[in-house]
Amino acid sequence: MQTVLITGGTGLVGKALSNLLLSKGYQVIILTRSLKQSTAKENLSYALWNIEQEFIDQDAIREADFIIHLAGAGVVDKKWTTAYKKEIVDSRIKSSELIIKVLKNNPHKVQAIVSSSAIGWYGADTIEGHQFIETDASDESFLGETCKLWEASIEGANALGIRVCKLRTGIVLSNKGGALAEFIKPIRLGFAAILGSGKQIISWIHVDDLCRMFVYAMENKNMKGSYNAVAPHPVSNKNLTVTLAKIMKGIFFIPLYVPSFILKIIMGKRSIEILKSATVSCEKTTNAGFTFYYPGIEIALKELISRKS
Repeated sequence: MQTVLITGGTGLVGKALSNLLLSKGYQVIILTRSLKQSTAKENLSYALWNIEQEFIDQDAIREADFIIHLAGAGVVDKKWTTAYKKEIVDSRIKSSELIIKVLKNNPHKVQAIVSSSAIGWYGADTIEGHQFIETDASDESFLGETCKLWEASIEGANALGIRVCKLRTGIVLSNKGGALAEFIKPIRLGFAAILGSGKQIISWIHVDDLCRMFVYAMENKNMKGSYNAVAPHPVSNKNLTVTLAKIMKGIFFIPLYVPSFILKIIMGKRSIEILKSATVSCEKTTNAGFTFYYPGIEIALKELISRKS
């Protein structure tokens, strides 16, 4: 039985990923700042780490065959004040640097690190028909620079002989929270809230496919470097919203456009990402042999909504 050490394992993706790994027969250790968590799940345990104090339980490191690195402060959780923007960056960079430092200074058997990144690496669509690919340069925006630093921060593991794979994740759709929960709220009241023009392209992924992709990247020795973790068929904000409304309400809903200026008032600079159109390709990922269970938005949304009923 091989052991997978997960950072950010108590988050939306981390919980789903842990369950998948356990179902596949892996031992899972989740790094946490507090051991208050309790579990009755076999082969699941918790170990302490503290980024500020530069501490990771050395036993957890010694036991790990793989590391999946998901840790990082939520990008849209709070207003982008100077302090919170620093937290977004530091939570990613310092956690990566700590992992590498501990691996360098302690005996271990880690074969690979699969690190989360984001399609925030790319800027907004500017050329009709163009899809962003992994070799495209990082954007000069806050998120573009953050992703660039984020990916670079884990690269030091290569010098230790550890394979590194980075998944640039799109908008994750899950029935446990995240973006989908925000789309659902107004629909429950009978309104399909289309943001801005609604024409902006959303590069999304079903949470199950994302978790499977992390495991696939971990197990596939040929996967190195960056890969886009997005479904094959990006959709417009309007398409996603109306499709979801039809699944939930049939014909009993009213499309409602939310003007961009209102979003900017409510969300501040974060609204840039909500209104940005980013069409991202998954061709490199599929060429690596990964297959999607949920390639289209309708099948993905129907499956997620059916779980809630």
